[in-house]
Amino acid sequence: MPDFYFAYGSNMNPARMRARGLEFAHYEPAILSGFELCFNKRAHNKHGVAYANIRTAPGRSVEGVLYTLDAQIHVMDPFEGTPVRYSRELFPTVTAGGVAWAWVYVANRAFVEDALSVEENYLNHLLSAGELLSESYRAWLSKLAPILPSDGIADGDTGLRLNV
Repeated sequence: MPDFYFAYGSNMNPARMRARGLEFAHYEPAILSGFELCFNKRAHNKHGVAYANIRTAPGRSVEGVLYTLDAQIHVMDPFEGTPVRYSRELFPTVTAGGVAWAWVYVANRAFVEDALSVEENYLNHLLSAGELLSESYRAWLSKLAPILPSDGIADGDTGLRLNV
């Protein structure tokens, strides 16, 4: 049975996944219900910088990319800092084909902090999911105010720039 992985942060960028050596057989849009996207996971090497996280929010949903991984999910753990920075949990996601139980990374409480800012190049990874996201979700992401300047071009950079 293949491993399914639901990406809601920078791994929504298929080029980033490939740059990390994480091969996948297929990817498609998916929704995680009962949660909302937030940027409150403290970066371990950049003061004041946030990475994506999810938190419980009845009636809300997170859009993302569901990957069918060629390798086992544990290959992702070092990139997500699991089990220290993120835990890996199994949640139901909804795709055009129905429900798929997928691994989802959730920030551990010790690394959650309010009043953090997200970097432009990080947001660009999320926006690279393009047509896999609804127009309203893309518009919402595009309006987030990143801290500037970015610390440089990240691996797998899409070249997209935000309208801020």
